Amino acid sequence: MNPLYITCLVLEAVLSVIMVGLILLHAPKGEGMGGIGGSATVFGSVKRGAEAGLDRITWGFSILFMVISALLGFGFIRP
Repeated sequence: MNPLYITCLVLEAVLSVIMVGLILLHAPKGEGMGGIGGSATVFGSVKRGAEAGLDRITWGFSILFMVISALLGFGFIRP
């Protein structure tokens, strides 16, 4: 098998576990299903400090995950 293909598969698996952890670290936003009736808070949801940094890291990992998935899925990296 192609070593690049194996590396991408392992990297994708590691990224998926890291992304699950990062998403679980985020603070809850709004009131969940209670927001359907219009009672969700809209104002005052400014991201500060650690939350903004965590958001950037999560976006970075998710973009990297999507790029690797596209490379593997469309056959640019073959086994």
